Amino acid sequence: MNESELLYIAVADLALVQDVEQAQLIIRGTARRLANAHGSSVVLLDHGCCFYVDEDAVSPLWKGQRFPVRQCISGWAMLNRQPAIVPDIHVDERVPQEAYRPTFVRSLVIVPMRVEDPLGAIGAYWIQPHQATHEELTRLQALAEAAGAALTRLMAPADSTRGAARLVGSAATGAPV
Repeated sequence: MNESELLYIAVADLALVQDVEQAQLIIRGTARRLANAHGSSVVLLDHGCCFYVDEDAVSPLWKGQRFPVRQCISGWAMLNRQPAIVPDIHVDERVPQEAYRPTFVRSLVIVPMRVEDPLGAIGAYWIQPHQATHEELTRLQALAEAAGAALTRLMAPADSTRGAARLVGSAATGAPV
């Protein structure tokens, strides 16, 4: 199956999925394959933090961990409503080196889900320095849009409205979202 077919099937599956965990499984597996990456993650905004809820990788990354939104490359992508494309993590100041040092990750792409009001992000990671191609980025962005729509539909109404704008205020004041 080629990447276009894989993306088509994932978008269709996300439109029909009935629970968040199944959506996360579709997102993480599809992202890794679409980007020909060594790992992928599903990150959700949670009370001023980036919560790494799921991953599919050659070795463990950050599943179950939370990082302050302003101290995380996934948070940067969500707050700026644009992809973070990092061909070499060692030369990009947005990457918290202490979090990446124990991992295999040497390059990455993070795309926000629901760009207009991000609720999370999808990460793709490579073992060696890698310049993401236009095709890889476009496919990941299409998956992120479908994933954002699915998660918005599946999450409780109060949870699905907690976008980047509210979390920036929460992170600054310490108030829960």
